[in-house]
Amino acid sequence: MTDLHLWLIPLVPFAGFLVNGLLGRKFPKGLVTTVALVAAVIPLLQVAAIVTKFGSLTLPHVETVGTWISSGAFHADFSFQLDQLTLVMLCVVTGVGFVIHVYSVGYMAEEEGYWRFFAYMNLFLFFMLTLVLAENFLLMFVGWEGVGLASYLLIGFYYRKDSAANAGKKAFIVNRIGDFGFLIAMFLLVAHFGTLSFSEVFSQIAAHPAWQGGFLTAIALFLVLGACGKSAQIPLYVWLPDAMEGPTPVSALIHAATMVTAGVYMIARTHVLFDRSPYALVVVAIIGTATAFFAATIGMAQTDIKRVLAYSTVSQLGYMFLACGVAAYSAGIFHLVTHAFFKALLFLAAGSVIHALSGEQDMRVMGGLRSKIPVTFWTMTAAVFAICGFPPLAGFVSKDEILYQAFIAPGPGRILWAVGLLTAGLTSFYMFRLWYMTFFGESRAAAHEDHAAVHARRDTKLVVEAEHVHRVHESPWVMLWPLIILAVLSVIGGWMGWPEGLGGGNWFAHWLSPVFAGPAGEAATGSKQLELILACVSTLVAVTGWYVAHVMYYAKPELPARFAAQFRSLYSLVKNKYWIDEIYGALIVTPVLFIARYLLNAIVDRGVIDGGTLAAGYTAQGFGALVARIQSGNIRSYAGWLAFFAALLLAASYFGWTAHFWLG
Repeated sequence: MTDLHLWLIPLVPFAGFLVNGLLGRKFPKGLVTTVALVAAVIPLLQVAAIVTKFGSLTLPHVETVGTWISSGAFHADFSFQLDQLTLVMLCVVTGVGFVIHVYSVGYMAEEEGYWRFFAYMNLFLFFMLTLVLAENFLLMFVGWEGVGLASYLLIGFYYRKDSAANAGKKAFIVNRIGDFGFLIAMFLLVAHFGTLSFSEVFSQIAAHPAWQGGFLTAIALFLVLGACGKSAQIPLYVWLPDAMEGPTPVSALIHAATMVTAGVYMIARTHVLFDRSPYALVVVAIIGTATAFFAATIGMAQTDIKRVLAYSTVSQLGYMFLACGVAAYSAGIFHLVTHAFFKALLFLAAGSVIHALSGEQDMRVMGGLRSKIPVTFWTMTAAVFAICGFPPLAGFVSKDEILYQAFIAPGPGRILWAVGLLTAGLTSFYMFRLWYMTFFGESRAAAHEDHAAVHARRDTKLVVEAEHVHRVHESPWVMLWPLIILAVLSVIGGWMGWPEGLGGGNWFAHWLSPVFAGPAGEAATGSKQLELILACVSTLVAVTGWYVAHVMYYAKPELPARFAAQFRSLYSLVKNKYWIDEIYGALIVTPVLFIARYLLNAIVDRGVIDGGTLAAGYTAQGFGALVARIQSGNIRSYAGWLAFFAALLLAASYFGWTAHFWLG
């Protein structure tokens, strides 16, 4: 069997983390850059080499480095697995990851802690690659927790800013809730299967066709809880919008292209469990559809360019959940891939806009940038049209495949399709709203000069001087080349899954079919004519969203203010994100803090722990004082104490003999 040395793929970024993390403070910037980029490009080259050998491999290809845990009949190995799904994820993580590393060289050039940033980025690659290569749940959980740690470090990179530090803590704590579900699922797997190996668990399920629902549903639902935390779905989505406090490349890498897709990947990887639990699949589909629509409505009213993209990410992840929920796993993974292209591009282009405006992120202060930063404009335009679902761009192909699979799915599929279609219209509206507010019309920066002059850059600690605010400048080419590469992929990246209803062969779905073969995976069937009709309908909806945005933010820019004034309550509700953070704070955070700070502190800490400590201290002090009086060094005192204790002993003996005599 061919040995691909899969363990080397994550090990190289880990070596880059160690070198820059331990020595980077003393390195010149050029050496830090070299170490970071080499640690990111070598895994990409390794994956490219695997692609050339892939056709000759027996799949799944498993490599075991050694035994990790062995206790009785249970064992867990350091084992890595390669199949079609793994290769897709490896290409996304290493390819997009390297491009974002290159972009970061320009974006973070003047930042304090440059070495620390790239050490964290390499650490993230290590854990993410470990997650997708893992052959068992336990090793996957190591990568799962690791990307959570790396995310915490990167979100809170500007740790001197309270907002960044709080955002990092929020992401870490919310994800721990989801991780608790993952842990419970692993405990149940060990209890019912005696192993955490994917192949052993799935083979036992395959050997028992009668197993339906029951404990399989329980395991699947706990896995869904974990996936909701990592992929920012209702009710655990609240961490991702605040995660925009991190540097923009972090948003592109972790919160658009890789880490947040880990939950989708986990559901797809464990589809054998979900195929035996229709109830769990329905839960996944409903959560995804509700999240997609809910986040899209919030994105319509946000004014921070990165926050709009954050809610867009939450919404697009909802589409992936919807696909998995109707057992169209390959469609969900396909959207994961295309989303990595156009959403990473959107974030990096937004970073280029922010860079051009010396740190400004408020779209109300932008406008008129189309001719001033043309490369950023045209590349971001490609991403906007892609995410809105305009043919023949990547987002059209993958999102329409999800809507088609939802429409032909049994049960509530038609309802899910209708909500997904409405969400597509909202997506088109708020993305073109961003496009028009940023690049078209007259520049609105002059009207906010006083604000801009004192505006502290969100990604740095620098304060913008008034005379530099209006010197809009295109980003350096080290930042622009990644935009161009991602723009090309946003245009043509979906062609590998071009639908059969539009004359294609849906090669991507056929290529992944060996992984998802099963009773439920891709079981729904339709017709080419229906697929063509639904594609036309969704395109019409996307055009409608564009038209509404064009009227409101280009042709008649006074309309949004009128609408906000006329529907003040509705606008306030959406702009304030339905006050979900405030509701969570009142119902969950405040009671927990009250219990921790007052009840536990007063009763347990001060009452039991401090009281017990004080009692022990006073007891020891009392005995010490007594012993000190006895150990006086005076012979007469010693004789007196001896007589006293002798009398006590005689008295005790007397009463003992008397009691024994009378009681017989």
